[in-house]
Amino acid sequence: MIQTIFLQAGAQGGGMSMLLMFGGMFVIMYFFMIRPQQKKAKQEKQFQTDIKRGDQVVTTSGIHGKINEIYDDAVIIETGAGKIKFEKAAISRELTAARYSKTTDKADKAEKAVEEKN
Repeated sequence: MIQTIFLQAGAQGGGMSMLLMFGGMFVIMYFFMIRPQQKKAKQEKQFQTDIKRGDQVVTTSGIHGKINEIYDDAVIIETGAGKIKFEKAAISRELTAARYSKTTDKADKAEKAVEEKN
């Protein structure tokens, strides 16, 4: 009999709170998962349209090389093994920015600190 009373009391007024809970979960998912993914995709697309001849790049498969020729939807990348043709969508990021940005910042700070001491 006690169980029946608890079950009846819990069933009342639960619809609005459930709706608010699902709405809150959707908002949280949007701001923490969907929006950052869209922003990253937009940045990658912008990078792929802005590439130019001579840029050092890394492909999505991990191949490092320098852009030799650019076509509408493809690029030819010069690697240590030779020249390879890739789709523009396969270019992930710029090599110099990806590899050397953190170390150059540290080197610049260290150089400034040495200059200030002298």
